[in-house]
Amino acid sequence: MKKRVLFGIIAAVVTAALILVACKKSVGTPEDNASVSETPEDIEEKQEIRIGFSAIDMENPYFITLESAVKEVLGEEEYKLVTKDPGTDPDKQADQIQEMIEEGIDAIILSPVNWEKITPSLEALHTAGVKIINVDTQVKKMDYVDAYIGSDNHSAGVICGEDLIERCPEGGKVAILECPTQNSINDRITGFEEQLATAEKGFEVVAREDTGGEFEKALEASQRILKEHPDIVAIMCGNDQLAVGAKTALNIAKLDEVLIYGVDGSPDIKKELKKPETQIAGTAAQSPISMGKSAARLVIDILEGNEYEKETYEEVFMINKDNVDMYGTDSWQ
Repeated sequence: MKKRVLFGIIAAVVTAALILVACKKSVGTPEDNASVSETPEDIEEKQEIRIGFSAIDMENPYFITLESAVKEVLGEEEYKLVTKDPGTDPDKQADQIQEMIEEGIDAIILSPVNWEKITPSLEALHTAGVKIINVDTQVKKMDYVDAYIGSDNHSAGVICGEDLIERCPEGGKVAILECPTQNSINDRITGFEEQLATAEKGFEVVAREDTGGEFEKALEASQRILKEHPDIVAIMCGNDQLAVGAKTALNIAKLDEVLIYGVDGSPDIKKELKKPETQIAGTAAQSPISMGKSAARLVIDILEGNEYEKETYEEVFMINKDNVDMYGTDSWQ
């Protein structure tokens, strides 16, 4: 008798459970039925904010340092940074930006390889609703840009020109290593030439070469220039990578008296300034660390709907033999 009662109780419990399950499966909205619910990982992936990073050349220590500074700030806010390296190729940069759009970036920190050819990418980013933070070198169509942050590149050229006038009061022949596709370098060269025009004794630009912003091209260009104009007094370089190329060419030609100017304030150039004999006269320094951190904070402000500055120009300053110890030679300022 007890066994039959026990069996009846078990049967009742099982039947009730089956009815409950059947009811659960047949009523309510998808939200009520947890059989297809999202995992915590799925929810986290949907909420993740992705920031693209595309700079001119990620083999350039300047941009490596800038990216590290961006990562430091974004990491604190748990944003994901997606970096792609165009390697100074504007077409590759365009392809990579399209890839990042398809990957769902919310914003991009962008330094264009070519300030004009980047325009279709700007249009695509704008159409996709991606916020654009332009850093270091400006794009030509600034209307697409949400914010710009960079150094005062015109002033960088001016202070190099001032230093040359002071060192060569009698004037002389000058060569220029430039890169017309990068507006930051254009501004530096313009500032330099405008300052030389104020000198009491004349300076003549006898050669100018498009280096694409690359060391190897700068070396080759400098060798051509020195062969044709061994009597130049200075070479103005659009950045420190180009200055290293020019210095290498001078070493090969065994010319010690030509002055070289760069822009960046890189550790390599600062180490050269510490040497007793060097052709490096100075570098108009900027701070990729400061710029990268400022760019990252700018991204956060834009995405969170906070107030922000549309354009920011950071101060530049001359580093030479007289003050290089203040800035150290092992890292960027």
